[in-house]
Amino acid sequence: MTTGHRITIEPGTDHVRVVLDGRLVAESRRPLVLRETGCPVRYYLPVADVRTDLLSPSDTQTYCPFKGTASYWSLDGARDVAWAYPDPSPDVAAIAGHLCFYRTDVV
Repeated sequence: MTTGHRITIEPGTDHVRVVLDGRLVAESRRPLVLRETGCPVRYYLPVADVRTDLLSPSDTQTYCPFKGTASYWSLDGARDVAWAYPDPSPDVAAIAGHLCFYRTDVV
């Protein structure tokens, strides 16, 4: 990683919920907590804890020099509400198989 830039990932114990348009889209008590220099704390939820039947793949992709290429998912009219790194960089390999949402509630 670049000097001054840091990413840490640790297992979380928080109860994380994602409610979009009144629908429970994800709920997990086993998130991964990712902290990255200059970014808000993000919760990566196991795919098994996400209602993937409510999401559809988007054609959006972005590249992060620290994590790799992200793919996005949309919910009905809400575009790109979640993302994942299907093949993350080795330093963040733990986030493979997890989705992250822009809006999460920690309860």
